[in-house]
Amino acid sequence: MSIRDWPAAERPREKLLVQGAGTLTDAELLAIFLRTGVAGQSAVDLARHLLTDFGGLRALLQADLPSFCERLGLGPAKFAQLQAVLEMGRRHLAEQLRRDSALESPQAVRDYLKALLRHEPHEVFGCLFLDAKHRVLAFEALFHGSIDSASVYPRQVVKRALAHNAAALILTHNHPSGVAEPSQADQVLTRRLKEALELVDVRVLDHFIVGDGEPLSMAEYGWL
Repeated sequence: MSIRDWPAAERPREKLLVQGAGTLTDAELLAIFLRTGVAGQSAVDLARHLLTDFGGLRALLQADLPSFCERLGLGPAKFAQLQAVLEMGRRHLAEQLRRDSALESPQAVRDYLKALLRHEPHEVFGCLFLDAKHRVLAFEALFHGSIDSASVYPRQVVKRALAHNAAALILTHNHPSGVAEPSQADQVLTRRLKEALELVDVRVLDHFIVGDGEPLSMAEYGWL
């Protein structure tokens, strides 16, 4: 049966307009993005098949171009559309942060860093540079690969903080394993960076570790 023949309250697009996007399942949201199905499958059926094939929505969103395009109903045009949607979401979160103090919007900080780093297959270490009122000046990914106290150079972090004329910053990195618990190396690195930045009067407000769930705040756990 075509989606057009479904009761209006069950059609994903109509359901979103009446009840809001948060009420839709992953398959229903993906079906709206797909717009059409394929022979023998409605957009919702195709969405369910793709989610099963990829192993979930996150894996689908993180897929590279070749693996994305080899699936039924997908292709370069859909991949480009998806990347545009994801980038718009990241920019929207960044705009929210720029309007307010980072300390007054801790959830906005978490959402932004999660959108930036959770999909990365390798560890990425970055800094959210802030002005004297703790408003966001910029975000920079500074180091890639296996992050430990030896591969993150305090001198480079200090250099970029001075380049942005930052008064404070928030450190962040991701754990591709999905487990946000800080390692001993994470805690050593945080102390080293904090000490180096204090020499140029730049405060380290927090160090967020991004995993599968909510980013972990080292400051909230007293590890800063």
